[in-house]
Amino acid sequence: MKIDYVEFYVEDIGRSLAWLVEGYGFAVRANSAPGDGATRSVNVGQGGIDLLLTESSEDHPARAYTEQHGDGIGDIGIRVPDAAGAFAEAVRRGVRPVTAPVTRGAATTATVAGFGDVTHTFIQRPDGSTAADGRGLVAVPGRDPAPGTGLLEVDHFAACVEPGRLDETVDYYLRTLDFDLTLTERIVTGDQGMVIKVVQSKSRAVTFTLIEADTHMAVGQIDKFLKDHDGPGVQHLAFSTGDILTTVRGLADRGVALLTTPSAYYSVLADRVQQHRHPVDELRDLDILVDEDHDGQLYQIFAKSVHPRNTVFLEIIERVGATSFGSSNIRHLYDSVKAQQEAGPKS
Repeated sequence: MKIDYVEFYVEDIGRSLAWLVEGYGFAVRANSAPGDGATRSVNVGQGGIDLLLTESSEDHPARAYTEQHGDGIGDIGIRVPDAAGAFAEAVRRGVRPVTAPVTRGAATTATVAGFGDVTHTFIQRPDGSTAADGRGLVAVPGRDPAPGTGLLEVDHFAACVEPGRLDETVDYYLRTLDFDLTLTERIVTGDQGMVIKVVQSKSRAVTFTLIEADTHMAVGQIDKFLKDHDGPGVQHLAFSTGDILTTVRGLADRGVALLTTPSAYYSVLADRVQQHRHPVDELRDLDILVDEDHDGQLYQIFAKSVHPRNTVFLEIIERVGATSFGSSNIRHLYDSVKAQQEAGPKS
């Protein structure tokens, strides 16, 4: 398994194109054919990332999704060698089927249910074909004329699920799609808490970080997402880069608003991690977070949500060996904010 495409269901394709093309340097790779009716899709991409933006005013999953949740990730395309075989085996294991296998051109697809209203489409296509193949989209000549911002691949999805549903969601992926549970962690930040469980495909190329609020503690960001999104779904999508300093500078030049980090975070960074690739001064200048595990380090930064409901947002991540997800940054960032507040406005 590997990620083939990520489909956003959107209310306004023009607004989404401005967000991704102008802000993140994605190039338009394909469009719906003229006269396709009330449902329109645009494929934008960069590196090995393909995003599909779909807007619909007719009886279509995109319309149902946006009416309840607003813009968001509604379908995740998963490349497999045999889409029909993967669908049949997943159904045998108890997956909830959505659309039986269908072949269009050289591509075969079949769709199953995931978490919340998010679906997963198995897709089988010849090597060298694109995300537009099998969707009836018309390729744009001169693919990827823009240099982009150095984004390479989809790293992972972070999804919020309802309280009490985390374990059954994990079991669903392990039982029906043969994923592995690779990380379990409880994170406490002040009076709030959450439980994180990571499930990954055997190939490790498809990763879902599933998050549930700790209901024994105060209401926090996970509860707010579930309320504003009106149910479970993808909270953020992470893209990998080979040089986060260059990528972040490029995003800032394009006007992308990124989350800032208190200076106190960096004053204790040397006591927490050993620096190898990027100097602390450069990380501080760009508000980039750093973490490490037994495999290496990772550098990450989160963009501010531009969603009307302030829900889904993007993450940029550079891995230097690390296989975890920077969860300790949540605690350290919280502690840094607290320390800065206690020190006063001059800190």
